[in-house]
Amino acid sequence: MTNPVRDAARLDWGAIACIQCLMSYRASPLAAMAAAFVFGPFGGAAVWADTYALVIGVSDYFHLDADLRGPANDTGLVTQMLVDRGVAPAQIRLLASDGSRHADGVAIYAAPTRAAIMAELDRLAQTAQAGDTVFFYYSGHGSQAPDQNGDEAGGYDEILLPADATGWKGAIGAVENAIVDDELSTRFQTILDRGAQMVAVLDACHSATGFRALGEQSAAARYVDPVALGIPQADLPNDAGPTAPPLRGEYAFLYSSQSNQRSFEYPLGDAADPGNWYGDFTQSLMSVLSSQAHLNWQQALQAATDGMARNGPAAQSPDGEGTLMQAGVFGTASPATRFATQGDQLSAGLLHGLAEGAQVAVYDSLTAETPVATATLTALAANGATLHTDQPLPETGYAAVTRPGLPQPIRMATPIRADAMDGKDYAALQALLASLAQADALEGVRLNAADFDMQPYLVDGTLALAGRDGVLDPQGPGSSPRLDLRGAEYPALALSDFLERAARTIRLRQALALAESGSSGGFSLFSTGIGQSLSRVPGNPLSDGACADPETDAQDVSDPVSVNQCDQLWLTLKNSDLTAQDVTVLYVDRDYRITAIWPEPGLSNRVAFGETQEIGMLIQNPPGPDGTPRAGVEELIVISTPARDGEPRTELTALADPVQTRDLSGTGGALQSYLGAALAPEETSRTLSLSGGGDMPKLDVKRYSVILKERE
Repeated sequence: MTNPVRDAARLDWGAIACIQCLMSYRASPLAAMAAAFVFGPFGGAAVWADTYALVIGVSDYFHLDADLRGPANDTGLVTQMLVDRGVAPAQIRLLASDGSRHADGVAIYAAPTRAAIMAELDRLAQTAQAGDTVFFYYSGHGSQAPDQNGDEAGGYDEILLPADATGWKGAIGAVENAIVDDELSTRFQTILDRGAQMVAVLDACHSATGFRALGEQSAAARYVDPVALGIPQADLPNDAGPTAPPLRGEYAFLYSSQSNQRSFEYPLGDAADPGNWYGDFTQSLMSVLSSQAHLNWQQALQAATDGMARNGPAAQSPDGEGTLMQAGVFGTASPATRFATQGDQLSAGLLHGLAEGAQVAVYDSLTAETPVATATLTALAANGATLHTDQPLPETGYAAVTRPGLPQPIRMATPIRADAMDGKDYAALQALLASLAQADALEGVRLNAADFDMQPYLVDGTLALAGRDGVLDPQGPGSSPRLDLRGAEYPALALSDFLERAARTIRLRQALALAESGSSGGFSLFSTGIGQSLSRVPGNPLSDGACADPETDAQDVSDPVSVNQCDQLWLTLKNSDLTAQDVTVLYVDRDYRITAIWPEPGLSNRVAFGETQEIGMLIQNPPGPDGTPRAGVEELIVISTPARDGEPRTELTALADPVQTRDLSGTGGALQSYLGAALAPEETSRTLSLSGGGDMPKLDVKRYSVILKERE
């Protein structure tokens, strides 16, 4: 599918309807030196400039059977982020459905109808002055409609669906009350022409690509099929046409997904509670913007992407573009190191990276140095938790995390048959799955769960596993992990092993994420000191499947990286921090096997200041029975932590397979003890006691998606 925005660097719903785009401020050339003096090298809104925000959340649709749950909660995160970064509540205009959340001092101005949205954009075009910032956010549904003026390369317009959108009206050749990308482009350009800077944040999408089935209790896509709007399929051409000119001015667009992907919302906690649903990219991005004092838009995008990838490769891959990507985000934020308490209630929960069983120290004031109690977190919701302790708690106080919680058992949904007409017999496989579920025989796995972390599919005679988004084969046919039991000598054992490997891999990802956010000092946007770069040497496969010496030089690549049989990947680590770093590199293959790439047995994994380390990997993806390599998505995980004087190295290769080498509890360190307990399923319901003692060291985790593909 073509994407005019990527091709022409312009604002178009081919890229923006599947995105969230953010506004940033960069001082005008005349004010650059003054702004840098006042706000530091990252910039920010100059004292004489204003920031105006239009925040739109569409949860309730008047005419369409397409209500969403997340936008009503997204607006609370977005308006709070704006306030946190210093935007005056009076300059935040909120158009949202009744009952939508919002920051203190911000009120719902009107329903998010077409007329209200267009009127507010016209108002901003009259209000914004040179040097001002205009921030636009939309959360709701997107779709497609036939191109009305011939400027779309794909033959259709991308549209947003306000609350009063109806359906296709042949008499006007449009979806009634929809907002077309061309209309937004015109109004955005008017604002840019006044010398203001823009970021648009949109959590919606228009793509149906790669979508099979979805468990609505665990995820929801923000997309309305054109057929559901009454648009005849014959009126959705795919012929290429001319593209509109690019926008002129200073702007930054951050995309929640690619133009051929969907954007999702998920529940945090009980899926039956509408208050627990949030847009995935919105939740991750707003967390970064509310907690990081100084950063630019490229860094915000990368941090949000990393946050979304903590449960494994997702079906949506954020992206960004614009002239302000390297410019500083407007305003500053004050990171929260302690969360408010009232009696035994904590005003933070799953949204803040907390988990069941986390341990906290409770203080009677924000600045107190000595805690008055310690407690364990229970009954976590999106924004709250209960403090469990035998010690007296202050009537009002503050809590700081001292130990992260443990990952819970991995939930797998009831398998879905991807194609009822594929002619395959799944009776034996279904019987094995039913037997495992009845016996509760899998360690750390809950089968047939209503709210799930993984969605199994019966497809092509195999069992395939999709993520929590429910998207099968997001990187093309066969890219979701598969188990083929045909010809297996012990099918029950093979099935159990496959599912337990999958659960183990997800627990590892979750445990690293919890340790990263709950380690001493908290999660940092910036690396602990290890600079990282990735390069690819194109392979030279022989007809017998062996690999000859490469014939071309290395090429720098970025995440995600696509590879073929015999390609080499080279990871370069350089420590620019005065503190030595202990580094472990793991590789997760498409079948959920975890391999320790570095350090090699007996070698030190400590990287001293100024030292560079190169780590090479050979891609082995030989052709299958049909003569083509298997598709798949694999993952490279780089874990680093500062070395501590007088303490042994933090070395985590025991996280890799085989399982019997996974005992980290006796290695003496708090981090190793925590990860050892987190990966042991029987420990997930117990109170965690770290045998290693001491504080957990600061942890930095970088994840790279490696996409296996057929040679071009």
